[in-house]
Amino acid sequence: MLDNLLYRLPATQTLPNRPSVQMKIAAVLKLVRNGFAILVGFVGPAVAGPPFVLDDPQPTDAGHYEIYAFAAGTSTRDGSEGEAGIDFNYGGAPDLQLTAVFPIGFSSPAGQGAFAGLGSAGLGNIELAAKYKFLHQENFGLDVAVFPRVFLPAGSSVAGDRHASFFLPVWLEKDWGDWSLFGGGGCELNRGGDSRNFCIGGAVLLRKVTENFHLGVEMYHQSSDTRDGRSNTSVGLGAIFDISDTYHLLGYAGRGIQNANATNQLTWYSSVLFTF
Repeated sequence: MLDNLLYRLPATQTLPNRPSVQMKIAAVLKLVRNGFAILVGFVGPAVAGPPFVLDDPQPTDAGHYEIYAFAAGTSTRDGSEGEAGIDFNYGGAPDLQLTAVFPIGFSSPAGQGAFAGLGSAGLGNIELAAKYKFLHQENFGLDVAVFPRVFLPAGSSVAGDRHASFFLPVWLEKDWGDWSLFGGGGCELNRGGDSRNFCIGGAVLLRKVTENFHLGVEMYHQSSDTRDGRSNTSVGLGAIFDISDTYHLLGYAGRGIQNANATNQLTWYSSVLFTF
């Protein structure tokens, strides 16, 4: 697969004894592939993506649906905020997933209780996205996908950002027996108000504990997404329980290990997943 990709690149003229563009790109791709393989060499299909903060490169199967009824939130010393809604995914074609997320966002200042923010809720940032897996483990050694997302302006300032933003990540995955390692990252163009562009990256190690139960640990880092904000590094634990082929329960809890009071004293996620 890698050789075929390089053959399709346009030819370039180079100075004597200098590597061509093809050779440079091949070296970068080989470095990424080998570096990720080293990480999984001591450990090693499985489901992934939600409930974790990071995603995986696996699209919904063509002609099938994955629908999450979810709720999520984050608490800091200044209060808590979160959203609940529907995360709709459809396999539009082989290796292509179409996604739409419709959230209701809420916020609660510190000292007003966990559910006080329900009175300060509104339509959040609707997400429109498409995931495309363009490299496969059987040919390249890793699954690799891009998953660009567009966030539309929120209906209320308490429910999200009142401006549009764009997130472009690259996700990778390697499977080995009952283990999976996936992750990657990207950057979001998020200029408006006090918001600023930011990047996120990290990895999830997931194990199939039983035939219908998966457990994973996650670590990720995110740069500051506001002008006076702080970057954060967080860890979390996620679980997936398959009730049947159609119904699944997902849960997650995490906490910051860098600037936790200002960014992430607690992050949580729960959902019911319907697959058909």
